[in-house]
Amino acid sequence: MKTVFVTVGTTSFDDLIVSLTSEEVVKALIHRGYTDLVLQFGRGSFIPDAHSCPGLRLEAFRFKESIAENIQSADVVISHAGAGSCLEVLGAGKPLLVVVNDKLMDNHQLELAKQLQADGHLLYCTRSTLAETLRDMDLSTLLPFQPGQPENFAQFLDKAVGFV
Repeated sequence: MKTVFVTVGTTSFDDLIVSLTSEEVVKALIHRGYTDLVLQFGRGSFIPDAHSCPGLRLEAFRFKESIAENIQSADVVISHAGAGSCLEVLGAGKPLLVVVNDKLMDNHQLELAKQLQADGHLLYCTRSTLAETLRDMDLSTLLPFQPGQPENFAQFLDKAVGFV
């Protein structure tokens, strides 16, 4: 079994959840050998049902006390570009594909995703390029993120948002 875990944190990112249950994305996941899709859809209004992803076992939930177990058991994590979600996944040493919500105003999430990709820690895309990214991605090229160094993270954030 190969599992994809998806998290949108405490936000609503229906476009991502809808995209993940689209025929094109489901086919890309199956082609890469994934068998299970676990969706944490947060405050979203789109709630996929068990038949949304033919060929994949689907589990969907709004919130949990902790998603650490889901992250640990995943072979890859797909996340919105929230700093907390990115840090939790990278700190767990899991491959991460970030989908930037291009509908947000003043999108600081894009800056964070660009910098973490430039540093080799994750891959990022938009909802419209998700299927293509899933087909073409090479997770073996990702570099580990060294957690537990707050001064490095503060410096990284300053660089990512343009303070340095």
